[in-house]
Amino acid sequence: MQNQVLIAGAGPTGLTLALELARRNTPVRIIDQATEFFAGSRGDGIQPRTLEVFDDLSVIDAVLAAGIPVPIMRAYLGGEFVGERRMWEPIEPTPALPYPNPWVLGQSRTEGILRDRLAEFGVRVELGTALAEFTQDATGVTATLTCDGVAETVRAAYLVGADGGRSTVRKALGIAFEGTTDESLRMLLGDVRADALDHEFGYWFAGADRPMEGIAMSPLPGGRQFQFAAPLTGDAEPTLAVLQEYVDRYSGRTDITLTDLTWVTVWRPNVRLAERFRDGRVFLAGDAAHVHPPTGGQGMNTGIQDGYNLGWKLAAALDGDESLLDSYESERRTVAARVLGVSSELLDKLVDGHEDAMRRGPETQQLDISYRDMSDRRPLVLGDRAPDAPLKDMAGNPIRLFDLFRGPHATQLYFGGTGEIPTDAYAVVRPGSTASGRYVVDVDGHAFAAYHAVDGTRVTIRPDGYIGEIS
Repeated sequence: MQNQVLIAGAGPTGLTLALELARRNTPVRIIDQATEFFAGSRGDGIQPRTLEVFDDLSVIDAVLAAGIPVPIMRAYLGGEFVGERRMWEPIEPTPALPYPNPWVLGQSRTEGILRDRLAEFGVRVELGTALAEFTQDATGVTATLTCDGVAETVRAAYLVGADGGRSTVRKALGIAFEGTTDESLRMLLGDVRADALDHEFGYWFAGADRPMEGIAMSPLPGGRQFQFAAPLTGDAEPTLAVLQEYVDRYSGRTDITLTDLTWVTVWRPNVRLAERFRDGRVFLAGDAAHVHPPTGGQGMNTGIQDGYNLGWKLAAALDGDESLLDSYESERRTVAARVLGVSSELLDKLVDGHEDAMRRGPETQQLDISYRDMSDRRPLVLGDRAPDAPLKDMAGNPIRLFDLFRGPHATQLYFGGTGEIPTDAYAVVRPGSTASGRYVVDVDGHAFAAYHAVDGTRVTIRPDGYIGEIS
């Protein structure tokens, strides 16, 4: 199908991109060479900005229902309880910021929710289907797919490689994956049961003399499992027996029996950024474009927002406007480079044993990501995240700006309701006022305040929730 988008890789990045296209009625095909869906926690931290993306994709209720807040960690040194700590101090929502706190949900469950939503548009992931090779020309991409030993040739307008750190697409394009891999440091991550531990809490077990060298066990929602994280020493293999040995050694207890190891991986510090995110009609997104340390919970969230940024631009290109496509790389590669810096700094703190190595601050939330001209010092400008605000609709019912933004469209706001207002725009008026067309009432003044607006201010919100125009 000449006008379709082919996505290689059905993790969170590929699924988000597929959803963005499908809800715009853009033909999309999403394949994955794996024969089974991923079943593990891996990227289990969902940042506030990603929750806003999930609100727009209409999966926020399912994500919130399935997940849990960041748990309190109980710290034990030398077998002795020394106190409770938080990686993140919860804060109250504000009118502009409805989801201020990170959320915990195993990656495989997040993927399941995204797949279910995608299926509502009639699109399903094709498992066991590998991208063998591809070529591109001025009008599209010709790809060879293999499934059960059978080759298929397909034609697409664009190809997106969301196929992970070992990306077939990136390697075929010969795009350099710049950065470093530290083979001297290995970390063991896995999902296990530990029924002797209270599942309402996380745990940090370490020796009394080296409090920052230990193991973390964080509860996963929807069952009895914990995500286990520990430094892997020597040539140890990632087995249940090795995990048990670590628990016995660091906890000083004999009653913690680990069972049901359902997912395990060995992670090495691999910090890399693709030299470019686009080659003609082929794009890279997610781990195919940037890989992060797990510190700070940035990798999955950055990939989701890659897909969210690229989807509406590809849809516009297929509708005849290709002018936005170059902005994908300029916007997202800059963000990825910055986020890699945040993740790497947190990793360095962990390795060096800093006291605050486990603390997480606003720099990890991704709410401050902006595509603005950094020389512009005004509080809200082109490229900034569009704030939320509580309103009332024309019938007096409560509504939010995010409700107006939700969906595949751009949104125009005309503050004060003055002048000629397009039929597809919204006037934002003060209490006691109306407008000739569609309008909402800024009952408490939060919208005017968040947008630094006066009567006559006009704002266009891009489909991905960033300021497209402001005057």
